[in-house]
Amino acid sequence: MASTDRCRVYENITETIGQTPIVKVNKLAPEGVNLYVKLEYFNPLSSVKDRLALAIIEDGEKRGELKEGSTVVEATSGNTGIALAMLCAQRGYNFVAVMAASFSVERRKVMRALGAKVLVTPAPLGGTGMVKKAEELAEKNGWFLARQFETEANAAFHKKTTGPEIVAAFEKEGVTLDYWVTGYGTGGTFAGAGEFIKEKSPKTKIVLSEPAGAALVTSGIPQERKEVLGKFGAPASGHPAWKPHPIQGWTPNFIPKVCEEGLKQNIQDEVMLVEGKDAMETAMKLAKLEGIFCGTSGGATVWTALEVCKKAPKGSTVLAMVPDTAERYLSTPLFESIEAEMNAEEKALFATTPLGQD
Repeated sequence: MASTDRCRVYENITETIGQTPIVKVNKLAPEGVNLYVKLEYFNPLSSVKDRLALAIIEDGEKRGELKEGSTVVEATSGNTGIALAMLCAQRGYNFVAVMAASFSVERRKVMRALGAKVLVTPAPLGGTGMVKKAEELAEKNGWFLARQFETEANAAFHKKTTGPEIVAAFEKEGVTLDYWVTGYGTGGTFAGAGEFIKEKSPKTKIVLSEPAGAALVTSGIPQERKEVLGKFGAPASGHPAWKPHPIQGWTPNFIPKVCEEGLKQNIQDEVMLVEGKDAMETAMKLAKLEGIFCGTSGGATVWTALEVCKKAPKGSTVLAMVPDTAERYLSTPLFESIEAEMNAEEKALFATTPLGQD
């Protein structure tokens, strides 16, 4: 059994956030290219958004905006809400999540189990609808608005943690990281970890991916923004290039300000598009061939990384981010082909012994 430095005593659950493992993909990658994935579902609430939630809460506390009994409110596709619910439970704050109806119901249940209140906005209103509702609630009640899509704390935390973890891991192994592949939800991982990687490993090519059906970044159309509660940067409207897509957690119907800041710095060397079907197929292949149980967004990132592998020189090393676990997607199209009941093959196998045949 391999040893790990993660097995030690912690004072509270938030101290376990980060230091997620990097694992080699052994069967899916083409011969001669080394493909790795950083498994963010090793965070305590199983997604990369645990980092973001910790950043937001610590920043709010540092600024004196969060005090005993405070209420935090945020628009979320689920993972940020789950992470914030965890942080608020641990810290003793109240949490209200606003979530579009299009996102998986298991995410609502997890947040409520953590003590959160979950308000569901109509699916046709998309990401801007749930953001607007959260803004209204914050203004009316004087609540702390988390602003995951605009806060500078988002990318800053990834620059302080995720990026250094990646660079240090490959330096320790004496391996040059040739390509780093990520998608974007808020854009925090891309902007923060990407900036650090660019600074410390300038030869590493950074590839950003987004859904082919919602190609906002590659459209070239700027995002309209507005001021909310004295701060500028929130989306003023939905982006005209956006269309519904099945990669939950990626690419809301606007370009987040956090992501835009990374784009302005030209952190990305290339932007690649991925179809939802390819993302889901890749997620299932990772599960069945590698034992890597990730969500649709992880499948999307790895599909993009596999495309990078196809054109990368022999001996290249490629790292893809895997944001969360497949267990967040049980009610989504990702699991459409997975039956709960026994199929014909399983029934035939069951019938090969006497028990249950009466």
